[in-house]
Amino acid sequence: MKRNTQLRVIAHLRWMMAVLLLVVTSVGSAQNALTLERVKDGLYMIVGSGGNVGVRVTSEGAILIDDKFPQNFDEIQSLVASVSPLPVKYVINTHNHGDHSGGNGGYIKIAEIIAHQNARDNMIRGNQDAPPRVVFTDQTAVYLGGVEVRALYLGTGHTNGDAVVYFPDLKTVHTGDLLHGTAPYIDYGNGGSSRGWVGTMNGVLALDWDTAIPGHGALMSRRDVVGFRNQMESVRARMAELIRGGLVRDDAVAAIKESSLSWTQAEEGLFMARSIPGLYDEIAAEVE
Repeated sequence: MKRNTQLRVIAHLRWMMAVLLLVVTSVGSAQNALTLERVKDGLYMIVGSGGNVGVRVTSEGAILIDDKFPQNFDEIQSLVASVSPLPVKYVINTHNHGDHSGGNGGYIKIAEIIAHQNARDNMIRGNQDAPPRVVFTDQTAVYLGGVEVRALYLGTGHTNGDAVVYFPDLKTVHTGDLLHGTAPYIDYGNGGSSRGWVGTMNGVLALDWDTAIPGHGALMSRRDVVGFRNQMESVRARMAELIRGGLVRDDAVAAIKESSLSWTQAEEGLFMARSIPGLYDEIAAEVE
């Protein structure tokens, strides 16, 4: 009897551990779950882990802008299926970073992937899976189901291969990480440039649109994007002023902080803070 009681207790404890594990797993999955948000008729945004994914639905299939991480493939497919019974036909990568192009391994088997030539080169240099088979230099377009989706290269910024995707019928752009809801990261290792970024933002603002999908964060208006462009100019001006005042490179991360510049207040080690050493070098070369 005693042994049977012990076995029942052990079995009950195992069951409780299994239930606890299931609860923890479910909570973790819920926290990491992706969600689909409507942007405009026929255009959606998938948010959650990784960069924002644009979903343009047409009568002949879907066009995706970016595809997050490899592990997001099935969930993205499920969310697309909730708004269209048709398959994904094209994926446009805004740039090479793995939180935007990591799903290429799954999508290259079922769709055509398109990116700027420099983005593909960056992927190959970084040994990333499934670089796109189709590239462009200045601009290209996908025409599917009577819908036009343009991919434009307007200059350097986040990297040297950022694509700005333009939906002219919906007056909307998807910029990848050329726009960020918290603070930008200038990837100097992949050809990024703060000076180039200002010019690229001016190019984006020259297009006819009223809604922007950023790489991370909520939808932006033209006013938001103007503010983003202006803060890039202000951060550049502050760094130039500090360098002219004798700032040394090792002190740049702390010295650049300014209460009026929200980017410089971002958590240490993230976003703008990671860019400061490279920004110092870029601005120092300009003021020599």
